[in-house]
Amino acid sequence: MRSQGQVRFIKVSSRLQMGAAAVVLTAGLLWLGALGTMAVTQYQTSSEMASLLDREATVARSEDRLDAYRGDLDATMADLAKRQDVLDQLADELPEDLLTDSADDTVSDSSKEATRLISLVGESFPEAVGLARLEARQLAFVERMTRFADRRSRRAEEALRSLGLDPASILAQDRVATGGPLELLSTESDGSLDPRFERLGLSIARMSALERGLDGVPQVMPADAGSISSGFGVRHDPFNGHAAMHSGLDFRAPYGSPIHAAAEGEVTFVGFKGGYGRTVEVSHGSGMITRYAHMSRSSAKVGQKVEAGAVIGAIGSSGRSTGPHLHFEVRINGRAVNPRPFLETAPHVLEEARSSSPSRIAGEPGGATAGG
Repeated sequence: MRSQGQVRFIKVSSRLQMGAAAVVLTAGLLWLGALGTMAVTQYQTSSEMASLLDREATVARSEDRLDAYRGDLDATMADLAKRQDVLDQLADELPEDLLTDSADDTVSDSSKEATRLISLVGESFPEAVGLARLEARQLAFVERMTRFADRRSRRAEEALRSLGLDPASILAQDRVATGGPLELLSTESDGSLDPRFERLGLSIARMSALERGLDGVPQVMPADAGSISSGFGVRHDPFNGHAAMHSGLDFRAPYGSPIHAAAEGEVTFVGFKGGYGRTVEVSHGSGMITRYAHMSRSSAKVGQKVEAGAVIGAIGSSGRSTGPHLHFEVRINGRAVNPRPFLETAPHVLEEARSSSPSRIAGEPGGATAGG
């Protein structure tokens, strides 16, 4: 450095240099690891789909099915009955106005082979024509449901991306936390699972994981939206006046005013947390939590499932606080992010994503809108 015509030097010890290099190397490895995890997840999904399409093409051949009918009619009837049981379970979870979507290269189309099979059976084994027609109806229904689930998945992915969230990360965490779909069910008398049913199971599992991710997005104002007194970012600390990072939103409201859960999830912490005072934390999956601090009281328990908008406590001034207010945070994998874009954008994005589907699956909670 040059100062007043003189050249001055700063000495950096080899120990400090090695420490800095280690930090840079660790950050680089973590970044590469995250990219690798996403790539592996996407590769696994595409490989599963490609493998299932190959197997579907094999089992769809009408000549093979005709041989099965001729070989053991009782076994074939038992297979179709087991398939129908699986379909009945799935049909209870799907809307009544299920429509056929446009052609999709990732979903098989058994209609031509089914027509050929019915013709072949009618010519050489007429007593089994009814079974062939039943099988054709079952497969057509399975393929329609698969297209429907894939369509819902695409809409959920688009909604998540518009909110700045990564669908691949949500799917990767869901894959770690849950088992595979329909693995304990079989559609054949030998205990195996028709690949078209397996494909349907994977599609429904993907759709469910993405829509659970949507349900966990903060979408309800935890307190009156008009009472926000401090935003996310650098501000003057109210105690010492110095610049400090404010990692959430402050909602000023009368002592005892209700505090609402911003999204559905599970309560993972209730108690005092340093300067936060009396605090409740709710986990929404995929590494996302919401934190509600400075409460006067809490009305939630650890392990409790809460719906979006549920009252979980009351505004107070516990902890490091200058007066009654709610300090609200959104954290993703431990890092605080600005809650405002979620609260202001999510209700509209979720409403559009849900209204564009024919209807939500029976038994799923409906979308909540922002409220006070």
